[in-house]
Amino acid sequence: MAKVETARGPVDSGELGRVLVHEHIFTYNHEFTANYRPDFVEDIVVAGAVERLDALKAAGIDTIIDLTVLGLGRYVPRIARVAAKTDLNIVVSTGAYTFNEAPSGFMLWGPGLMFEAPEPMVDFFVKDIREGILDTDIKAGELKCAIDEPGLTPGVERVMRAIGRAHVMTGTPITVHTAPQNRSGLIAQRIFADEGVNLEDVIIGHCGDTTDIDYLMELADKGSILGMDRFGIDFVTTTRERVATIVEMVKRGYVDHLTLSHDCACWSDYYPSEEIRAKALPDHQYLHVSQHVIPALLEAGISQDQVDRMFIDNPRRHFEAAARRFAGRA
Repeated sequence: MAKVETARGPVDSGELGRVLVHEHIFTYNHEFTANYRPDFVEDIVVAGAVERLDALKAAGIDTIIDLTVLGLGRYVPRIARVAAKTDLNIVVSTGAYTFNEAPSGFMLWGPGLMFEAPEPMVDFFVKDIREGILDTDIKAGELKCAIDEPGLTPGVERVMRAIGRAHVMTGTPITVHTAPQNRSGLIAQRIFADEGVNLEDVIIGHCGDTTDIDYLMELADKGSILGMDRFGIDFVTTTRERVATIVEMVKRGYVDHLTLSHDCACWSDYYPSEEIRAKALPDHQYLHVSQHVIPALLEAGISQDQVDRMFIDNPRRHFEAAARRFAGRA
């Protein structure tokens, strides 16, 4: 067993239950929302989030990893309000989400910059993990960064290396957003390995956005877990294609490298309104995996034991193995 930090405090890894490994509660741009989204009313959006997370818990999900970090609108005091009203475990993350430049607060501050210093992002991430975020006492249980179609820009590499160093210092596991179209998961693995990260402690996000089995096998053969984590976003690949890819990977012996999720949010300013989002992406909602994907996997020949390994065992190992390796280094 390992201790896993959640928004209500630490829990035993054995108590995580069924885990959705790549979700969000609120994703938005603070400035845009404050100026142009009068529908963002604190009490209403918190109540709506609690309602959705309670429904998820009633559907048999016990834990989500909320991968909302700098660049996606992280505000942990609001997460604390939600967590206090739901029985669902919420693992909070630290890190930064950018496809190009480093977050604005670090653009002039760091190695070789106007305000010369060792990489300050590392200290911020480590503080979130060891001491807590703001004054909430909530500690981050996951590290998160991104690499997308622009590839390994200087800003992306800087964030990614800071994530790798924070992992080595704390043992906290990593999730990285990737774009399978340019095989950027392999780039992320190279950078993390260069920073001393054991690639088994990394979830390569958005692997379900491709049907390239050879690419997925290459990632898994290096040890990482694959996030089949965008169910319901059918304009990239359809649910049928995503299911078929999982079935093929299981047939090839990779069930212990697969996890499931949606990449959903309870409230997001990515869409003009919830009504428009629901019309454009009707299956992109928290219950899609439970209601539709699991039955489709079972019908396709995946066993319940294999489903449980993707939902329960693999996420639990993500935390336990990272903690065990960190303890061994210490």
